[in-house]
Amino acid sequence: MNDTILNARQNAILNLLQKEASLSRTAIVERLSGKYSVAPITLLRDLTLLIDSGFVELSGKARATSYRLRERNQCLRYFDMHTYFTQGPDERIVKVVFDRGIFSCLPRFYTDAERRLWDAGADFLKKQKAFLNPALYKRELERFLIDLAWKSSQIEGNTYDLIETETLLKEKIRARGHSEEEARMILNHKSAFEFMCARQTAFRKPLTSALIFQLHGQLTEGLGIPSGLRDQQVRITGTRYIPPSGKTKIISLFHDVITAINSAHYPPDKALIAMSLIAYLQPFADGNKRTSRMLSNAILMAYEYYPLSYRNVDVTEYRKAIILLYEQNNLYHLKRICMEQLRFSRDHYFH
Repeated sequence: MNDTILNARQNAILNLLQKEASLSRTAIVERLSGKYSVAPITLLRDLTLLIDSGFVELSGKARATSYRLRERNQCLRYFDMHTYFTQGPDERIVKVVFDRGIFSCLPRFYTDAERRLWDAGADFLKKQKAFLNPALYKRELERFLIDLAWKSSQIEGNTYDLIETETLLKEKIRARGHSEEEARMILNHKSAFEFMCARQTAFRKPLTSALIFQLHGQLTEGLGIPSGLRDQQVRITGTRYIPPSGKTKIISLFHDVITAINSAHYPPDKALIAMSLIAYLQPFADGNKRTSRMLSNAILMAYEYYPLSYRNVDVTEYRKAIILLYEQNNLYHLKRICMEQLRFSRDHYFH
């Protein structure tokens, strides 16, 4: 069971419980009736699934039984993204500064069932590596890179389409009507990916700041972005969250981020920590989110897990998930996106 992929009715139940301290089964049926006609046995199955997944817990007995949201890892608590973003950035109650409390949420993100999905994907990938001839495996790796470079660049506002990206990466032909900067961004993803593949064992060892600086440098080469940790304040569009400022503070927090990644034992946990905390801290003048995505993939590939191309990710949804991280220290939707992309990768690459 993937506890971050629920159907619409189950999400509606969580939305109800988020608004009320607790509800009886009868009350849940009544509140759902405007949108869903739910048979008692169906609702019981939904509630049992939500309990087993760790979202909901029982309170009371017999006729006094009620249901409420379970307090678990606060970083993974359910969040209704649609409702949250009906308010503008100046209306939302948010965390406006970096909250060190996020470090207490990090040791383990994935449930046993989700780990089985990750591990099954890794087993399948190993078999395919052994099965595919080297030329075909190289071709699949190239296809994955094209998808990743296109989508990761699109998330950053790049307007190349997928076919234009393929032509650029395979034939070095730049598309008309696009800036040199857009082409460079995509080509840098290729350089970074090749760096990751060549240094795969390095990403399996405890990460160092130097290795992350090198990866960031590959992604930002020729784009006028300063190397190393920033020494000036940065602001982010669409949110009141302000990343830390001051070189000494950034150095200290960057060290804590690396320690958090290295302290996790399970590779997909390491990858999610890297993707979230690099984006949250914003240690570089620019290129933070693309560095976080590539670092996450470098970790997955180093441990022979399926990497994520993000090819079918909705860009706005991804950006909103990042803003939820900034404003609420919430990783529910980032984790959900990772699980969805794991399924996509298993279905579309290295077959």
